[in-house]
Amino acid sequence: MDINFFKETRVLDGGMGQELLARGVEANGTLWSANALLQEKYHQLLLDTHLDFINSGAEIIVTTTFTTRRMRLRDNGVEDKFEYLNTKAGEIAKKAKDLNPHILVAGGLPPQYLTYEADTRANDEIKENFYDQAKLLDPFIDFFYFDVLSSVREFKLAIEAIKSFNKPYLIGAHVSEGVKLPSGENISEIITTINHKSLLGIILSCVSPENYEKNLNEIKSLDVPFGFKLNGFITTKPTAGYTNTFNKSKTGNPNEFLGHREDLVPEKMALFVKKFKEAGATILGGCCETRPSHIKEMAKLK
Repeated sequence: MDINFFKETRVLDGGMGQELLARGVEANGTLWSANALLQEKYHQLLLDTHLDFINSGAEIIVTTTFTTRRMRLRDNGVEDKFEYLNTKAGEIAKKAKDLNPHILVAGGLPPQYLTYEADTRANDEIKENFYDQAKLLDPFIDFFYFDVLSSVREFKLAIEAIKSFNKPYLIGAHVSEGVKLPSGENISEIITTINHKSLLGIILSCVSPENYEKNLNEIKSLDVPFGFKLNGFITTKPTAGYTNTFNKSKTGNPNEFLGHREDLVPEKMALFVKKFKEAGATILGGCCETRPSHIKEMAKLK
């Protein structure tokens, strides 16, 4: 893969997990999108959803692996399905690419412990978790995408974990509020404190358009291709914490407690995207609550 791929404007997909729930995938504990892989009856729906994002203009799709990490599967009593679920996610994404050879598949490597919170576990355990998931995705993907990580240490360990696969990677950092990672570190430290050799670019993942704007100058100053996956949640920082709140959720749908923004219709989100693109962003995409209709409007700006 060309390391300069994201120096030109590219369009990513939107929020697969929330889109699958919106299309009728039933909640199952805190498995979220992983339930679409666990139950064969949803496999065609998952493929069709990938294809709808592609038909809306996405040039890159991300494997549906945000909740196929060991910890989340263990919490739901299905850790024995770890290999099957990650492999199936890769197979379905690859099938979408076979039907659309012009697109690329990103292997989504999520935070290996909690969501929107820095991983506090030992380095070896974190690195092993990343490696185990990356190994299963490797045969099906063009590059790795570190999806919504919350600390510089996690990025360092993830990069070390994928080194043997000789594939480039896209950084996806999360900022819940303000201008700091959940770890309290600056976004710029992801670039300045790590020796990057196969970096495709850096995006802020699962952030509101307004919060992305607060961080635009810093991410623009890093002199690497940059962009975003914007969400349509009201917040990613619930009072009791994301994990605690999700564990008590009645529906298994994060928008139950993170909220859904009615105002972020595709046309309004596209106005934000236009502004960020004019500021130099070349990586345009959506995250949770961002549907094919949103991606279609983004793609018009390319």
